Formats: sequence, structure tokens, C-alpha cells
Amino acid sequence: MNPGSAKSTDAPAGRWQPVGTPALLAVLGVTLVLLGVHWASRDGWIPLVDSANLAFHEAGHPIVGAFSDRLMVYGGTMFQLLFPTVVAIHFARRGEPAGLALGVVWLGENLLNVARYMADARAQELPLVGGGEHDWTEIFLRWGVLQKDVKIAGFTRWLGIALMIGSVVWLWRRYRNDKRERA
Repeated sequence: MNPGSAKSTDAPAGRWQPVGTPALLAVLGVTLVLLGVHWASRDGWIPLVDSANLAFHEAGHPIVGAFSDRLMVYGGTMFQLLFPTVVAIHFARRGEPAGLALGVVWLGENLLNVARYMADARAQELPLVGGGEHDWTEIFLRWGVLQKDVKIAGFTRWLGIALMIGSVVWLWRRYRNDKRERA
């Protein structure tokens, strides 16, 4: 097969597909639902999304642990954040702004979940899958910042919300620019 004949899935440099009204409304709706359920729930757990995130988290421990016992504790959060990041990069490379925005919204929602886990490092009230050690207690002890677990979690939560809202704002601006160009 001639390499020049293969169809590339990457968008030409600087070329984004136009943002349609349904895509904008879908991303906005998903973001509002995620933030609404997060704030309305007693513990910030969004069952469908966070159960999937938990699966990625738990898969990360043994995968990273296969390479290093010391780094295994980081594997859960790394994988939990890696998947939405890869999704966002995939859609960015394809020039699909709505897909990129959803990937970033998913990443931000994951940070809300990670922040919840971080804030529990000293209290250790959250149920752990399979028992064992609390990841963020171990991580914060290693870093010497266990007493700042709630402050670090607060910053992480703020970052997650900022990513989610920023993603929608970015998509809205692309939508407006696309609409202006079509007019």
C-alpha cells in the first residue's frame, strides 16, 4: 500500500470542523448534568460516570505495579486521568471540537472525583475497593503534605470545574465564530 494513499484521520493543521448547534447543546447539557448531579449528591458521586472512572482507576494499579511496586499507588489516578486525556487528544487531532470539549469535560469530572478522594486522605471515610491502603494517604505521606489534604483537594476540585466550564466556553466561542463565518 502506498503510504500517500492512506486516508489520514488527522485534521489538516489548524483546521477544525464546524461546531453545530446540536453538538454545542449536547456538550453543554452533559456538563450541566455532571455538575448538577455532583453538587446535588451528598457525596459527589455520579454513579454511571464515576463507576467507569473507578474501573480505569483500579486497572491502573496493577498495570503500573507490573513495572514498579513503588509507583503502583500512583497508577490508579494516572489511569483515571489518562483515559479522558487520550480521548481529548484523539478528537483534537481529528479537528473535532465537540469531541475535544467532551474529553476535557470528562477529565474535569475525573478531577472532581480525585479531589473527593484526596480530601478523604486523613479522614479515610470513603469505602475502598477491595480494602487495602488509601492511595492519597500514602501519596500525601510520601510528599509530606498529609495535613494539607483538604486544601490540595480544594484546588483540584477548582481545577476540575474550571476545565469543565472552560471547555464549554471554548466550544461556545468556536460555535459563534463558525456561525459568523457562515453568515
